[in-house]
Amino acid sequence: MGFRIANIIRRASFSASQAASKEVEVPKGYLAVYVGDKMMRFVIPVSYLNQPSFQDLLSQAEEEFGYDHPTGGLTIPCREDEFLGLTSCLNGL
Repeated sequence: MGFRIANIIRRASFSASQAASKEVEVPKGYLAVYVGDKMMRFVIPVSYLNQPSFQDLLSQAEEEFGYDHPTGGLTIPCREDEFLGLTSCLNGL
């Protein structure tokens, strides 16, 4: 179950059954990422990938995980509240 923040970011609890299920959909133009210790799943616009502040997070993810992400998806190594703060700023652009 998820909710929307500023009509852009969606968050849903991540579970092994969801990862194995083909029912977890990401709309065209969006990307699923996993954030924080609880590996919360967020669906973000791919346009965020062009933003320097988001690219910094991607560099940190590359340093920490390389290309072998434990969830099978892109894992962002920061706290959920930091991620929400960054994405809400990006949403305002």
